[in-house]
Amino acid sequence: MRLTMRERRAVINATAKRYQHSRKKQRGVILDEFIQTTGYSRKHAAWVLTNWLRKKVFTIGGRRTIYVFGLQKAKPKGKNAPKRPATYGADISRLIKQLWALAGGLCGKRLAPFIRDVVPTLERFEELVLTTEQRKKLLAISPATLDRLLAPERAKYQLKGRATTRPGSLLKHQIPIRTFSNWDEHRPGFLEADLVAQDGGLPASDVIHSLTLTDIASGWTEVRALRTKARRWVLDALKDVRERLPFALLGLDCDNGSEFINDELLLYCRDEHLTFTRSRPYRKNDNCFVEQKNYSVVRHAVGYARMTSEEQLACLEALYRPLCLLTNYFLPSAKLESKTRNGAQVTKRHDTPKTPYERLLLDKQLDPKIKRHLRAVRHSLNPAELRRQITHCQERLTILTEKPAMTKQRKKQKHLDSIY
Repeated sequence: MRLTMRERRAVINATAKRYQHSRKKQRGVILDEFIQTTGYSRKHAAWVLTNWLRKKVFTIGGRRTIYVFGLQKAKPKGKNAPKRPATYGADISRLIKQLWALAGGLCGKRLAPFIRDVVPTLERFEELVLTTEQRKKLLAISPATLDRLLAPERAKYQLKGRATTRPGSLLKHQIPIRTFSNWDEHRPGFLEADLVAQDGGLPASDVIHSLTLTDIASGWTEVRALRTKARRWVLDALKDVRERLPFALLGLDCDNGSEFINDELLLYCRDEHLTFTRSRPYRKNDNCFVEQKNYSVVRHAVGYARMTSEEQLACLEALYRPLCLLTNYFLPSAKLESKTRNGAQVTKRHDTPKTPYERLLLDKQLDPKIKRHLRAVRHSLNPAELRRQITHCQERLTILTEKPAMTKQRKKQKHLDSIY
């Protein structure tokens, strides 16, 4: 017997609440009974029971309206309608913005563990004075809430540079392409290397370059400023980084640029018994660990301006010292654990974000003396002071970068004045 609309509504009213508050197996049983009673198709029946008496907000003619599926009339949202009280007030929003700026603009998933890790340190250095309630809220806030609260503050500038890698010499056949047999990517010491050109979009070899070195296992990153991309400066910077690394350098992987593919670096790696490999030509994903640091560490802090002077080089060197400390000891990053493809859909799974410092402490092969040294260094660092040093160097670098541009503009204006 076919039910009338009034009878169907009565059946839905009696079934929907029970369906919405049941588990998956119980829902299947309820759905079977409901289909037999009403004659609905299974898909339509599931949709009706799921959405019955649930609110939907629409904007019609500039007016927000709440529509409740299952009621006869729409109920407009009045001015005096009760609102959910805000969990995080203006004081928490202000603190979140300060911590976000201190972290260098991290996303919510990386910012949440950063806040939980750095708040006690900032309180110890008296950089933050929090009430018990504020501390509780800051340590409990979720990544999604952080992204929502910080959405208006996020920068909207996206600039892109040009690649300046040029093919190396005919030594390529002597340097093997990296394979899994050469590397133990779960052990600290195997680094990827790359250069970032500070050329302002006009490729040249005589501009200042930044050498980025990233450890695959821990994410530990070191950056050095080079006068040019000449092989002598690359080798000197590599030796300096090797002396300052908290673990032994075991291997080096680079692209096919002439600054890496040369006799000097090849002989150095052979003499020091370092595994030296290269990526496949035109395959940036082969150096994915260091490529992502080129933007998140170097470009994010320095930008894309053209730099050629000795003053700019000295300022970059002063900038990279606190930047590396802040990155390695305080800024967490997530590592890709798995990637599966189902047709056009790609699903990626990442681990819990951790700092390179934390990943080194979790490594069982690392010497306990090195771990004690890392803990002592971490305890002595004030992230707010490191951020102030970085900001000071960035402001100085901006002044030095604008000077040549202003001089060029004045010369151009003087030339135009002489014409007219």
